[in-house]
Amino acid sequence: MDHDLAYRSLTELGRLLDERQVSPVEIVRAILDRVDRYNGRLASYITVCGDAALAEARVAEREIVRDRRRRGRLHGLPIAHKDVSLTRGVRTTAHSRCMVEYVPDRDATHVRRLREAGMILLGKTNTTEFACGTMDLFGVHRNPWDLGRYAGGSSGGSANALAAGLAVAATGSDTGGSIRVPSSFCGIVGLKPTYGRVSRSGLVPLSWSMDHVGPMARTVADCALLLNTMAGHDPDDPTSVRSAVPDFTDGLEAGIRGIVLGVPRQHFYEGLDPDVDAALRGALRQLEALGARLEPVDLPLAPHVSAPAGILIMAEAYGLHAADMRKRAADYGARTRRRILSGACYTSGEYEEAVRVRVAWMRQIVAALEGVDAVVTPTLPHPAFPVETQLADPPDTSWGTRHFNMSGHPALTVPCGFTAAGLPVGMQLAGRYFDEASLFRIGHAYERATPWHTRRPALEEAAA
Repeated sequence: MDHDLAYRSLTELGRLLDERQVSPVEIVRAILDRVDRYNGRLASYITVCGDAALAEARVAEREIVRDRRRRGRLHGLPIAHKDVSLTRGVRTTAHSRCMVEYVPDRDATHVRRLREAGMILLGKTNTTEFACGTMDLFGVHRNPWDLGRYAGGSSGGSANALAAGLAVAATGSDTGGSIRVPSSFCGIVGLKPTYGRVSRSGLVPLSWSMDHVGPMARTVADCALLLNTMAGHDPDDPTSVRSAVPDFTDGLEAGIRGIVLGVPRQHFYEGLDPDVDAALRGALRQLEALGARLEPVDLPLAPHVSAPAGILIMAEAYGLHAADMRKRAADYGARTRRRILSGACYTSGEYEEAVRVRVAWMRQIVAALEGVDAVVTPTLPHPAFPVETQLADPPDTSWGTRHFNMSGHPALTVPCGFTAAGLPVGMQLAGRYFDEASLFRIGHAYERATPWHTRRPALEEAAA
């Protein structure tokens, strides 16, 4: 029963709470039991709030019994936050010696909104240092499908916790793919919302023009449910927009007959691992069988986005870290220090040229989306690779994701198959600005027609 509870979706657990079949305490205890059992191997969490989570669960239980109803669809349900999100009274380290003792006196806006909705903080999930470096202090988050492989960065702790039943909902941040990459590697669902849809106030920043905060879960419906609460204007974030926030769970069951999906001719289907290619081709056939129409789209700038995106991210990262670097460079990990300092080497001319490429790319993807409802691509060209590769010389994992950080468009990754070695493969859907609802609708229809999201890693065997 505990194992079953830990793998239930938020939506299912909410129904069970409404029907008084389980209590918040039972849910939290079931998950914490798995955290106790497996976190040492997976390195999912940097900080576990076990006693506090159980205390919050008891409060939620009393509220639900007293009021005879829950105050919202998230009330009494647990969540984990990536350790770059400020959490009042709970340390926020960004996996760095620079912040290892830092205990904020406020919540990030998305943390506060989810807390006010009644969610219970389980703990802070593992990340690379400042979401761009190595993992020297708290260990490397490992892939529950193969403990010798990397869970993906930088929201890998959130992703592997969800895949392994150590969380039922989580948040992540995404500057070049840091929600979607680990979600794809671990076989879960992750959304990078439209730039400005979710406040970044209280996020330890990396790149002001590329950072996004988004939900991670095991189902599309759960991500939609989380975004309902996370989204909305925030006066504390000058990039936050005033766009109306719909109920993203509305219309999930509408199906996709008549939906037009763009399949890029350039970049995204080139050089794929054979198993990834087979999974994506199968996913495209399934989408057609559900009633979608596939149309080729031209995105000639797609192969040329990588270098400009890197210039923007690291130049902005250096601007944020320059003062601390001068005072305490030795407290930064070697890779983190090297990557951030690279931002000091770009000229203003190179930065300006990167901005020009961004504008041209934005226009190109906007034009492509005028003729289709969404673009469908692989999330990555390959499955998860060994931890040793990540530590030594990792490949470019933002190969298919940074494009939509550059443009600010929403992008959703959903599981779409497995390799012959049993590793998950992800499919990415990118849509028009502020049209996350269409991505959820497409992803949900595909999810309902396929079994991939129901598979579970044989964690007991792997740990043994």
